[in-house]
Amino acid sequence: MHQPDPTFPPLLNGHDVPGTESAFKAACDRAAVGELGAGDVVWSRHASRIDVAIILEPEVPLETAVQMLPVSMVAIGDCLGALTPPQVGVTFTWPGDIRVNGANAGNMRAAASGKRDATAIPDWMVLGLGLRHRREAGDPEPGMVPDQTWLSEEGCEELTRTEIIESFSRHFLTWLNDWNEDGFESVHASWLFRAEERDANISVEIAGETISGLMQGLDDSGNLLVQCDSATRAAMLMDAFEFPQGS
Repeated sequence: MHQPDPTFPPLLNGHDVPGTESAFKAACDRAAVGELGAGDVVWSRHASRIDVAIILEPEVPLETAVQMLPVSMVAIGDCLGALTPPQVGVTFTWPGDIRVNGANAGNMRAAASGKRDATAIPDWMVLGLGLRHRREAGDPEPGMVPDQTWLSEEGCEELTRTEIIESFSRHFLTWLNDWNEDGFESVHASWLFRAEERDANISVEIAGETISGLMQGLDDSGNLLVQCDSATRAAMLMDAFEFPQGS
């Protein structure tokens, strides 16, 4: 099925890659050599999944810039909330899983240049969205993986790759502007509204460690707060980032 190429709002410039390539990897590789930069959006021509990555050039230290991951999460939440039927529920699990009607439909990934240094300002950052749209050959049969779903099987058969990419990019710019003007508070509230495990007992594996307890929300930096017995622990958002050039 032919799909028109997405058009992007001002400040964003689209760059396509073949469906056999990862938009996220291509964005990281091209940002690392200076071929692409702030406002460039790499998108895949894959027909059965949404694969798109936005490149940023932060002007704040990494410990603040990591908030772009929840910014991108609330953007895809608003995107799918606007495009899907009312009965479709879109929720999140920290740090980047996207759930549709309770099952995992994809995730957000994030990468930054340099090393895992909270005080350093990254030269670039990449936010990658991956969503399963339509089942393809080789995918598990329905019911074989109960916690996994495809948008087309959740009442979104008529949605196209182009519509989702365009809507996500617009919502991302809106939330980025809000974040620039008002900080993280409204992002936090929107993220928490869609949190799948809000006020529930959770177990999170991050940076080789498992943290279990009652989910309490996010702190002012986007780290996940978990009540463990008598103490509150934070799962660090920075540990969810990839650092292709460092450690």
